[in-house]
Amino acid sequence: MKGKRRKGRELALEALYRFEIVKEEPEKILKDIFSRQGIPLQVKEFVRELVLKTISKIKELDNTISTIAENWELNRIAIIDKNILRAAICEIVYFPDIPPKVSVNEAIEIAKKYSTENSGKFINGILDKVIKGNKFLKVQNT
Repeated sequence: MKGKRRKGRELALEALYRFEIVKEEPEKILKDIFSRQGIPLQVKEFVRELVLKTISKIKELDNTISTIAENWELNRIAIIDKNILRAAICEIVYFPDIPPKVSVNEAIEIAKKYSTENSGKFINGILDKVIKGNKFLKVQNT
């Protein structure tokens, strides 16, 4: 499932990006993405769960990012980076079957692939702080 989850995270990033930019309904976005050939059912299930959970908790996730990203207003963070952070924090807090280090490493790799040269370091710094405060977040958001 390892490589499949990476593909799933990339598709989730695309869906979250479209949700923010185009303001389409999440199910319409997912249907469009899933209409492509060759996406295994396991990947579709993971993408759907990650996207819908991220969107349902977007205010809490954005609040977490704003609190941790000192000297950075949320609207100043690149849309790609913001959505990578949202999805990764969602995984860390709401997907107990995924080790937090995996979520962090995947987010960094995706940032390196889809965002700027410095995004990996920025994402790593934010997510490291999230993991250190994760016990608090899990209690707060259950």
